[in-house]
Amino acid sequence: MLLTPSFELRPRAARTLISLCLSWALCQSSVGLAQGNSDPSSGAVAAAVRDGAHDFDFGAGTWHTHIKRTLDPFDDKSPSIELDGSVSSRKVWGGRAWLEEIQADGPKGHWQAMTLFLYNPQAHQWSMNFINSKMGTLNSPLIGEFKDGHGDLFQQDTFKDRAILVRGRWSNITADAHTYEESYSDDGGKTWKTAFMARKTRVPASEIRPVQETPNDFDFHVGTWKLHTARLLKPLSGATQWTEADGTVVFKKIWDGSANLSEIHTDYPTGGIDFLALRWYNPVARQWFLSFATAADGQLGTAMAGQFKDGRIDFYDQEPFNGKAILVRFSMWHGAKGQPVSEQAFSADGGKTWETNFRTDYTRVSSN
Repeated sequence: MLLTPSFELRPRAARTLISLCLSWALCQSSVGLAQGNSDPSSGAVAAAVRDGAHDFDFGAGTWHTHIKRTLDPFDDKSPSIELDGSVSSRKVWGGRAWLEEIQADGPKGHWQAMTLFLYNPQAHQWSMNFINSKMGTLNSPLIGEFKDGHGDLFQQDTFKDRAILVRGRWSNITADAHTYEESYSDDGGKTWKTAFMARKTRVPASEIRPVQETPNDFDFHVGTWKLHTARLLKPLSGATQWTEADGTVVFKKIWDGSANLSEIHTDYPTGGIDFLALRWYNPVARQWFLSFATAADGQLGTAMAGQFKDGRIDFYDQEPFNGKAILVRFSMWHGAKGQPVSEQAFSADGGKTWETNFRTDYTRVSSN
């Protein structure tokens, strides 16, 4: 059985949600032990685990950034390029995540990007998700934690067809400055070569200029909405029993309108469920992409891809369901009253037929 508590939820996220709901008591018990409560089976007291949910609080605000990027960190004679720009960082999703909007100018012109940091409360780790506006591709996340006054996040990647490790490090943190450095290692972390360094200094509030936003396909959806959902309990089984729920979504335009963020809350009999949805536009593919994170795991899932046509957008991907690969379609359009409507459907025959299993209607609360 799938739970899809918002217009943006895919099957993989739904299964995570089911696991969360069915094992709520166990999760609470585990958290209690991690925070130093007594273990009833052994009588031992577990060491307290540091809660890093506020690690990025130092980054709130607007910053000037000076960037130096080395084209080949493993070549001592490699040239480098330098850029100057700004970074705007703020909490989103009730403090479970941080969003950075970055823009800079250098030898190749204007550069724009964004970074979404998500906190995993079970692992006590952060994931760093980065998108460059010119490529529109979501990179694999760096994952790690803060310790002894600095943060180290890691990722496995390739550079010039060679497997490497990547380390992102935040250091020299003060109220008005900090450093972010990205380094590569091809020897398992024994030695590191600096590939990217950004030194950030805080911009006084009196010097901050308002951002000029540009129109885009999702302008109408910006604001706060009430949700009313209907969910088919057993998709692709022939069953016809549905259940309903209510909730809210806060939809925010970011990144000069080329991306947006939705904070979703839905109330079910088992309790409230929270999701974060990130959409971004890929100018090369001329497609929108959509990815999700749950409050339980704090990591973005695989992205769906779609495009607008005649006021409707259809996102698609392939996922496993009940041991079989199926196609998933998530659609959004304006209903008869001009309010958004969304729908999720599954296909077990390669897209020949589709069964709708989730529908959401929206009522605007405010346009802020």
